Amino acid sequence: MAIEHSSGLTGFGSEEQAMQAYQAAGTSRALNLGNRGPVRFEPDGSLHTSIKAAYEKIGFYVFTGVLNREELADIETDVLDMIDHAPVARNSDVDRHGRPALSANCKAKNLVWVKPLSDASGGSDDAGGRYTVKMFEPDVPAGAPKRVLQLILGSLQFSDACLRAHCHPQMLRVAEQLNGADFTPFNESVWLKHPHLGGSVSWHQDGTTQWDRPDFDGGTHGYNCMAQLYGSTAANGVWVLPGTHTSRCDIAALYAEAGSDRLPDAVPIVCDAGDIAICNRQAVHGSFANTSKDMRVTINFGFHRRASVLNSVGNGIHSPKSVYDAERIHERSRLIAYGIDARKKRFPDEVPYVYQPFAGREDEFRYDANAKAGLVDYNLLDLGI
Repeated sequence: MAIEHSSGLTGFGSEEQAMQAYQAAGTSRALNLGNRGPVRFEPDGSLHTSIKAAYEKIGFYVFTGVLNREELADIETDVLDMIDHAPVARNSDVDRHGRPALSANCKAKNLVWVKPLSDASGGSDDAGGRYTVKMFEPDVPAGAPKRVLQLILGSLQFSDACLRAHCHPQMLRVAEQLNGADFTPFNESVWLKHPHLGGSVSWHQDGTTQWDRPDFDGGTHGYNCMAQLYGSTAANGVWVLPGTHTSRCDIAALYAEAGSDRLPDAVPIVCDAGDIAICNRQAVHGSFANTSKDMRVTINFGFHRRASVLNSVGNGIHSPKSVYDAERIHERSRLIAYGIDARKKRFPDEVPYVYQPFAGREDEFRYDANAKAGLVDYNLLDLGI
């Protein structure tokens, strides 16, 4: 692997030595879990038995080498353009060039800013209070900005490359195998973990609404895909507590037992550029402040079972709370149809995925200038459970 396993940490003060040891040990455990490798399928088209078994046991899987250099270059161009178009300050409507800022024409609040190296949500009421513990906040380096851009929501309206990436045919085949041929989208975003500045995200479980379903199981709340532009390490990446996706956990109790935010059995999602990790939304996960020199850019997207969202009441975290009826699901799922067509135009030699809910209707969802214009605020229809 091309990944460097040294943490490169600075700034954790009295906790730095313990953090160095924790991240080194976590990386070693992560690379020996047996849950990484290329996307593979059985002769009958089903997801390879070993991949499915590892994902169902551990709660995440790293698919290696999914995005090639050409696609990564497209994504990098779009990410740098989004950053360049970000508001010059958190509440500004213009970017540093005086142009209308990214998302200035949107009703949705798509840009999330945090204080450098902070845990903005830990111990607060954010997202329904699911962030019950607060992460360690390192000292902020001299000259740091007051806020840094951490999250770009509704990213498919701002980036054709992200639209195409979330419809990579291998990843859509994985979605079909794990969530059924009528799988639905969840939401899409770009996470920016700036070197020496990126904030932490407190330990939490994403799933909120489906824990008491009579048919609840380890996949009820779907999963997230994390495509890595530059790779991810123990210092700047997401950490997961393996096996915690099968039930609701008392995270405050885990924190108290550990005596710190360094949960002893957790492992980092270690990736090279172009890898895509899938992580069960029920698994306990979080990330530490990025005091390292390495930038992490994660292209995030997720998928649900249709049965989990149909006629369910949304959690109100990713979009206004409402009932997800068939019409709502159909409208939100059109982004998959547009993404498949956009990908076909960019990579004409690639065999496109056939998304069953829109099979035979592909001509209705050609991705052109009009379709792109119609994506503004599409994420107000996100399917958050």
